[in-house]
Amino acid sequence: MPGTTADGLDKVTWTRQGRVMTVLGSLRRLLRLLALVVAGFAVLVAVLLVAWRFLPPVSTPMVTRWVTGERVERLWRPIGSVDRHLIVAVIASEDTGFCRHRGIDWDELMEVLDDEDGPKRGGSTLTMQVAKNLFLWPGRSYVRKAIEIPLAMALDLVWPKRRILEVYLNIAEWGPEGEFGIEAGSRRGFGHGADRISAREAALLAVTLPNPHRRFPARPSAGLARVAGIIAARAANSPEVADCIAQ
Repeated sequence: MPGTTADGLDKVTWTRQGRVMTVLGSLRRLLRLLALVVAGFAVLVAVLLVAWRFLPPVSTPMVTRWVTGERVERLWRPIGSVDRHLIVAVIASEDTGFCRHRGIDWDELMEVLDDEDGPKRGGSTLTMQVAKNLFLWPGRSYVRKAIEIPLAMALDLVWPKRRILEVYLNIAEWGPEGEFGIEAGSRRGFGHGADRISAREAALLAVTLPNPHRRFPARPSAGLARVAGIIAARAANSPEVADCIAQ
């Protein structure tokens, strides 16, 4: 019969079914590829979490600067030799619940996600910032946040609080010319190492963190000095925020 196939289907129907099968085949291949990528990423993260529990890690911003030929300065400073003033000031400034939560401050995060205009602020704990800087890209988006949350929970499960903070202090960006880590930040700002930071210097270094490209702790603006004063007072009045970090 003209216009039909051997099994009785007209050629138009057969063509449509063929196209559907082609699309479904392509979709299955795409899903398999996506599953392989996700599985590979999970394995890589697991390996690095174990390795970086003991070895000094590098962050994605550091790698980006290396690849583009830009300067990177990072001198690893063990947390045991970081002045206590700085430890307390950073926690008081960035994540007062660091010693209490399990990687995520859910109350703060919900406030950010409920913002009708989208996430203007991070709502990130120190653990989430470590996860982002080690494994993810910069910027703010719901997609990155959705990946960042389980990574932070895994970090908190595998690493002790002391190690999380130690890594944070050594991978945070503290200057506009590739200064990473508290040792480079302290030397840039005050000309000496992170083992002898005063309470005022600690507060100024802590409030530099949100925007190290525009803030210079040695010459703070009036506004930055005022915020640093608030952080210094908070750190002095609430030293218990760092109780999970042994002396």
